[in-house]
Amino acid sequence: MEFNLPALPYAYDALEPYIDAQTMEIHYTKHHQTYINNFIAALEKYPQFQPTSAKSLLIDLFAVPEDIRVSVRNNAGGHFNHSLFWRIMKKNGGGEPKGLVGEKIKKTFGSFLQFQEIFNNSAKSVFGSGWAWLSVDKNGEFVVTALPNQDSPILYNATPIMGLDVWEHAYYLKYQNKRPDYISAWWHVIDWDMVEENYRLI
Repeated sequence: MEFNLPALPYAYDALEPYIDAQTMEIHYTKHHQTYINNFIAALEKYPQFQPTSAKSLLIDLFAVPEDIRVSVRNNAGGHFNHSLFWRIMKKNGGGEPKGLVGEKIKKTFGSFLQFQEIFNNSAKSVFGSGWAWLSVDKNGEFVVTALPNQDSPILYNATPIMGLDVWEHAYYLKYQNKRPDYISAWWHVIDWDMVEENYRLI
């Protein structure tokens, strides 16, 4: 099955001081693994879906049997979202994007700083648990959205290239209730090369 915990591309402490090692380890080995375990369990009585990917199930969610649809939405979403999230961060990341992503951000939002403000406000606006996303819509345009729980933009006909997890488990050990501080810190670890790759692969 495709439903395995992907290899983390850096050590748990690599993103210090912005994301602490304990949070990284718990988030990766406990939270992400739980989504995978629940995802596999939901599909046990439907073997016809087991060879498929989390992404393909989310794209065609209404083809999933109704009795497991909510579980697949939440847990396949959690697996898909986190698999992207780990890959778009790195040690000594940050700065401003270059390449096609940098150009498209400036064209769409006016400047990188304006985009950053829009994205930050989107991340802050999530009520409870969820994500902020930069996605490419069906017309090829960049859109920033805030989505609840483990919903992915692919449920809404958009392809995510960058996402920020704002569930409390992603930041509470270090930042407690100060989500804006976590959001600001996260820009220091973003891997723009990987975001660029995600965009070019669409």
